[in-house]
Amino acid sequence: MSGIVYLVGAGPGDPRLLTLRGAEVLQRTDVVVYDRLAPAALLDLAPRGAERVDAGKARGRIALSQEEINRVLVDRGRRGLTVVRLKGGDPFVFGRGGEEALALAGAGVPFEVVPGVSAAVAAPAYAGIPVTHRGLAASYAVISATLAGGAPADLARTAAAADTLVLLMAAERLREVCTQLIAAGRPPGEPAAVVASASTGAQRVVTGTLAELAASEVEVDPPATLVTGPSVALAGSLAWFAPAAPVAGTGTAVGENQVTGSAR
Repeated sequence: MSGIVYLVGAGPGDPRLLTLRGAEVLQRTDVVVYDRLAPAALLDLAPRGAERVDAGKARGRIALSQEEINRVLVDRGRRGLTVVRLKGGDPFVFGRGGEEALALAGAGVPFEVVPGVSAAVAAPAYAGIPVTHRGLAASYAVISATLAGGAPADLARTAAAADTLVLLMAAERLREVCTQLIAAGRPPGEPAAVVASASTGAQRVVTGTLAELAASEVEVDPPATLVTGPSVALAGSLAWFAPAAPVAGTGTAVGENQVTGSAR
């Protein structure tokens, strides 16, 4: 008898942004296979006796390859177990959820996708940046700055895709990405922001123009989201989130936005 695998989006970092459906399936799972970016506090929702499988990936450390993750999901599902595949953000937004769903479908293992709050919308929101705004931005596009295997994306093809661009996985290539966007036609003076560790106590927002970010020596640790477009200029007026922990780090030729309002 086959079990079922739930591909669950854990959200951008704050465990309270998990959906009700995500919490429901976590509380009755037999196995939880979790990513590095899935909030650790969410593992406490799983039953005490549930198997916990670390599938995290980071530079220089891969707990399980994607093929091994697929095999674990198929194996546990075929054993008749309930499995939660807990992924940071949303499973189908640069989370390889599509690959895992194809593996499950090919093996005949039932699965359900539980969408999550992607950093593509949460990171700008937590920095006070509306990705769309009447009169400023009628469209937005979500782009991966890094392709499979760490290869850089071809931003020339997508730079003009929308009024607001949201680039994920750009932290380690920030200067290069900003330079490429300018070369592809984005205005050098266009407002831009980098949001690191969005929605958590370690959130850090670095603002400036594309040209300033391209020329700066600022270093931002992943996970980080780059946002550029006219509506980024509203960040100073709409910033609402105050990290619970001190925001550390230095930047040059750019501004650091440390919000002083109360976190909701």
